[in-house]
Amino acid sequence: MLSKYLSSIEGISAYPIFSLFIFIPFFLAVTIWVFKLDKKYLNYMGEMPLNDSTESVEDRN
Repeated sequence: MLSKYLSSIEGISAYPIFSLFIFIPFFLAVTIWVFKLDKKYLNYMGEMPLNDSTESVEDRN
């Protein structure tokens, strides 16, 4: 039933292509950003819920 309505819309086939062109660069950018993150910062953020102190990343160096 849904395919009946979608097939009646003009130009509907362009939406999946546009979505793919938006998703791939975003996914690549987030992946590159994650691999470039500082390991000290990631460890600090990972330990943050377990620590009661309020020291910053700069204080730990």
